[in-house]
Amino acid sequence: MIIYPAIDLMEGAVVRLNKGRFDRSTEYSTRPAEVLDSFAAAGAEWTHIVDLDGARAGEPRQHDLIGELAGQTDLKIQAAGGVRKREDIARLLDSGVTRVVVGSMCVKSPDTVEAWIAEFGTEHIAAAMDVRMEDNAPEVAISGWAEDSGIDLWTALNAFPKGKLVHLLTTDVNRDGAMKGPNMRLLDQMRGRRPDLDIQASGGVRDIADIRALAEMGAGGAVVGKALYENRLDLKEALSAGAPDHPLP
Repeated sequence: MIIYPAIDLMEGAVVRLNKGRFDRSTEYSTRPAEVLDSFAAAGAEWTHIVDLDGARAGEPRQHDLIGELAGQTDLKIQAAGGVRKREDIARLLDSGVTRVVVGSMCVKSPDTVEAWIAEFGTEHIAAAMDVRMEDNAPEVAISGWAEDSGIDLWTALNAFPKGKLVHLLTTDVNRDGAMKGPNMRLLDQMRGRRPDLDIQASGGVRDIADIRALAEMGAGGAVVGKALYENRLDLKEALSAGAPDHPLP
């Protein structure tokens, strides 16, 4: 299982939101390059970087900064936020980003996303389907979590047949930054329904026990943020607990 230490960028600063709310953010650093250096020093191979301003605006806001960071680190970067056009993907990949995460467009125009995956490759594009639990049903949230799509997770996933998508990132929005633990029940359901996908769990990871639980269930990756910044999770220990990789069935 790959551990993705996360950097959420808002106006160039490293922040974390609480339950996806932009009015409830906590700033941790104004030097994202130094944060990346700390991830690399701990032994990380990947990082997950989000352009929060872009996610909210529906277009890139900090992709230039992400490109600069890509040129300053040996870490593989998975970048998200504000990706709505083919040009957004091409620009990020050309800047040195390894994988681009596409969110809202997976619901709004899955055929378009499928075409992008075919063009750029399954290893270079991940789909993000972030959910809010409504009456125990996972409903996909879009536009930087500001809108409910009205589409449940299972319907959204069915738009991507087996073989058309490999990497899927999912966040339980109400757990993100809330230190409540991952939504293990939902992740287990996803693994059961789509064992072909490499599922990255995001939102709620609190400690090493959560990392071990995700690794044991066969998650492909875990995105960790607030637990690192609040010193509740040691990145070296998390990387050790996540290894060895759990192969897909």
